[in-house]
Amino acid sequence: MSLRAKTATFLETPIVGTVIIGVIIFNAIILGLETSDAVMAQAGSLIRMLDAACLAFFVAEIVAKLFAYGLRFFRNGWNIFDLVIVGISLVPASAGMSVLRALRILRVLRLLSVAPRLRRVVEGFVTALPGMGSVFVLMAIIFYIGAVMATKLFGDAFPEWFGSLGRSGYTLFQVMTLESWSMGIVRPVMEAFPYAWAFFVPFIMVTTFAVVNLLVGLIVNSMQDAHAEESNAATDEYRSEIIARLEAIEKAVKDRK
Repeated sequence: MSLRAKTATFLETPIVGTVIIGVIIFNAIILGLETSDAVMAQAGSLIRMLDAACLAFFVAEIVAKLFAYGLRFFRNGWNIFDLVIVGISLVPASAGMSVLRALRILRVLRLLSVAPRLRRVVEGFVTALPGMGSVFVLMAIIFYIGAVMATKLFGDAFPEWFGSLGRSGYTLFQVMTLESWSMGIVRPVMEAFPYAWAFFVPFIMVTTFAVVNLLVGLIVNSMQDAHAEESNAATDEYRSEIIARLEAIEKAVKDRK
């Protein structure tokens, strides 16, 4: 077995994955401690040293994967994701690029690539994106119609909420999320327009309880499909392994005869 093959086998062992998850979680704690002035005053140099050690570990992991897999490394979207996240951390936070220092917390997102269950959630979400696009178009149409109607109906009396198409759209988004929609927006509007409920209640029923739940249903369905495909693949692999073992036993018995 070549050195590359041995390295690839080593990187795919469960213990390596566990160590990587542990380092990611440890690094997340370190980055959180950096936000505390009191902690940084006490142990700032140690925390920065540990953060640099975590970054060095991630770089070594990426280099090892590049060596082990070669060009195959770039065929896996999760490997590219890890490469981008680590690459962002390597950009020096000089003048004009200081925001990149805050982006180091993005390293925590690497949990998505190394934890199978989290990876399945993201893959289900990505699979649902095409169907979600149609739902978003439907939502945009509903919001546009609602924003035009609200601006025409309530814009003169409540210009801070419905004075323009943009303000109406933002207010309706707040209503859709049910954030202070009743006492904060709808009831004050109803004091000037008693029948305003006839606009807001159907809008909430359509957007909050119908369209949003449709999005959730699409994501859940995609996650179930992804889980079913993974289970089927594992079953097929196990079946193939059992068949291979039976064939080997049968061959051994024939050779003895």
